[in-house]
Amino acid sequence: MDKLARQQLLADIEASREGAVSLLKQLISFPSVTGSEKDIQAFLAEKLRRLGATVDVWEPNLDRLRQHPAFVPVEVGYHDRPNVVGTFPGSGGGRSLLLNGHVDVTPPGPPEAWTHGPWAGCIEGGRVYGRGASDMKSGLAAMILAMEHLLRAEGALRGDVILEFTVDEELSGHGTLDCVLRGYRADAGISCETSSLCVQPASIGRIWFEILIRGKPAGIQRRHEGVNAIELGYQIFQAVAEVEKRRVATVRHSLYPNPITALPCMIGTFEAGSYPSAFPDACRLRGSIATLPGERSAAVKEQFESAVLAAAARDPWMRDHPPQVRFVGYFAEPAAIPDDHPIVLTVARAFAEVTGRNAEISGREGAADSRLLITYADTPTVIFGPGRTEQMHATEEWVAVEDLVTATKVLALSILDWCG
Repeated sequence: MDKLARQQLLADIEASREGAVSLLKQLISFPSVTGSEKDIQAFLAEKLRRLGATVDVWEPNLDRLRQHPAFVPVEVGYHDRPNVVGTFPGSGGGRSLLLNGHVDVTPPGPPEAWTHGPWAGCIEGGRVYGRGASDMKSGLAAMILAMEHLLRAEGALRGDVILEFTVDEELSGHGTLDCVLRGYRADAGISCETSSLCVQPASIGRIWFEILIRGKPAGIQRRHEGVNAIELGYQIFQAVAEVEKRRVATVRHSLYPNPITALPCMIGTFEAGSYPSAFPDACRLRGSIATLPGERSAAVKEQFESAVLAAAARDPWMRDHPPQVRFVGYFAEPAAIPDDHPIVLTVARAFAEVTGRNAEISGREGAADSRLLITYADTPTVIFGPGRTEQMHATEEWVAVEDLVTATKVLALSILDWCG
């Protein structure tokens, strides 16, 4: 495509802002909280069919997933929770490209906490509000819109383009993993996750944990004879905070220059006691640890457990009644590709052409399904999307319309330049 045609492509995307916002509002209107993805997937499958894609719709196979090393135990299976993949075959001789996104969102919380309804897709001040606006229905919209505009432009792409719309990213990543097991892979990939329009060759890992602490039971009148599990739990809370301080001071990666934001290690829930007038003799702490590319998750787990047990050993009661550390729930390995990989450079050049400024190359401060494409599908994948990372899971979540349009332009040029 010559320079004039490229400029026309970008102009067409610019002129279609209302259509872009309309599609995003439609996507937000589906309350696709993890476990309830069926309706939005039916909508997306039909959208892909109308665009002329070969569409594959199937429910992930839980038994097959259980056999994979990246499997994470889940409480709900995949009946009525299909993946949707649309393939646009190229004319031949070009490189293939896979664009990946998840359709599930986190629960919105109390409706009264939202000024704009979580499923309304309200527009105010150049922003579209709603659960998933940033994470990551704006990314889904940009994927579709970029392909739609390329199909309208003159000339066929030489390489295949695959659009993946997956389930259960928020709790496991199994939707993308099952796409890998079904055989979907490409010469390169773009995960359209929240990236604040940064080009991100890396994502952190995430390890969920729980710590079970037992005190000494006692009646409330004889509480001086017991050992209060809340007091013990607070000691362990402080020990976990010390682990974070040590990791922030020592763990480094070139794409993560600010370790304090990249390496959270914290207690997220503190549960203790069972009744206001009963002595608290048990405590459960739940939290997570972030890991950076190059770290071995198994080693991080061992170091974390050792630090907790060492802190517990300084307490007279916990020395003989140590807490139990378990790694349960969500788990994601960190992953990265070289920051000078051709797909990274392709997206960065497209960003510069669209915006007139250099792309910021950084590491994503959140886990992403790109790890599964990189590690198990031999598909080097970069993260680029319109959603703002700080808006992930936020009440009053929003995305800027300008960012949605910019991302659509960048993705369209990236597909064009990669696939030929």
